[in-house]
Amino acid sequence: MLRAADRPKGPFAPWSPCDPSTCLPSVPRGGHLRMARRLVALVGAVVVALLVAPVLPLVGAAGRERLVRRIFATTLHAAGVRLEVSGATGLRPDDGSGALVVANHLSWIDVLALGAVTPVTMLAKREVADWPVIGPLAARVGTVFLDREGLRSLPRVVDETADALRGGALIGVFPEATTWCGAASGEFRRAPFQAAIDAGVPVRPVSFALRTPDGRPTTAASFVGDQTLGDSLTRVLRMPGVVCAVVVGDVIDPTGDRRDLARRASTAVRAAA
Repeated sequence: MLRAADRPKGPFAPWSPCDPSTCLPSVPRGGHLRMARRLVALVGAVVVALLVAPVLPLVGAAGRERLVRRIFATTLHAAGVRLEVSGATGLRPDDGSGALVVANHLSWIDVLALGAVTPVTMLAKREVADWPVIGPLAARVGTVFLDREGLRSLPRVVDETADALRGGALIGVFPEATTWCGAASGEFRRAPFQAAIDAGVPVRPVSFALRTPDGRPTTAASFVGDQTLGDSLTRVLRMPGVVCAVVVGDVIDPTGDRRDLARRASTAVRAAA
């Protein structure tokens, strides 16, 4: 772990020590037919999602949520990822209010898994908009793309996030700001938690873990460092299977300052993982 002052892009830029050369196993042998079959299914799922997206504003909120959940779940299934969800039922608080949904970040799989549990408005790095498959799908469901290194815009983003939370939105964010392999994890950045405090809404902690079908933890499906999305996707499609285990924690009241709230959320996420 490098001190903030020693990090390559400065103390405020996203940083993780996880790197493909040290965190990822070698590319699995074989699996080419499996990959081809899943790739066809994945492309089909995304095409259907893009065709359905324009009609989403025409259906009621409940119907729209069901459709979006089905889109994300189908996309995961097409990629060979099985979703296992435990803990609280859904991401929205029992009183129907908005919430800041925070989670550890391992892979592109996390974004799809959150949407399959309960659709959320994600805050994501701007590069995601250019990703094949994931980018168009994320844009269609209302993802907000941010410049992670543009500190000048941060107060505006916090204010806009707080306004959305007051209006009952579920806002999803990965406070680590970048992906980690799962064997290690990063500190939670505090800015998003200020939005929850300003809006007076709770924080919903969510924990992700990636496993093989027989239950062993794996970093093979992680998306880390300078790895390309194509390489990560190819690895996942060639694997015999991936289990994305999701634990939905109890809501955390927005009391104290943002440092304390971030600490409590981080503790809850890591305890579940």
